[in-house]
Amino acid sequence: MDMYIRIKRDKTTYFIRCKASDKILDIKEKLQELVDKPAKDQRLILPGTGEVLDDSKTLADQKIDTDAVVALTLRKDDNEFEEVNIVRPSDFYQTRDAEGASW
Repeated sequence: MDMYIRIKRDKTTYFIRCKASDKILDIKEKLQELVDKPAKDQRLILPGTGEVLDDSKTLADQKIDTDAVVALTLRKDDNEFEEVNIVRPSDFYQTRDAEGASW
């Protein structure tokens, strides 16, 4: 049965259609075209726990359900991965309001 997950990075959300039997590596390969980075330079993390998802395990193995949110970080030039940075809409609006900007 098809499901989807939300992959978030900074201010961007990717909706990925998948199956519970898909491996994390399969998800990274789908993302490869969207983020223009090879799967080996991507890391998927559960935002609540900080758990790094294992490429060889399936979504079901890692208890990822439909409509789950997963964070994406990319490898930087120094071979380290970025920190998880997900900007929530409420954070964005508070920042804009604090600066006195109007829409």
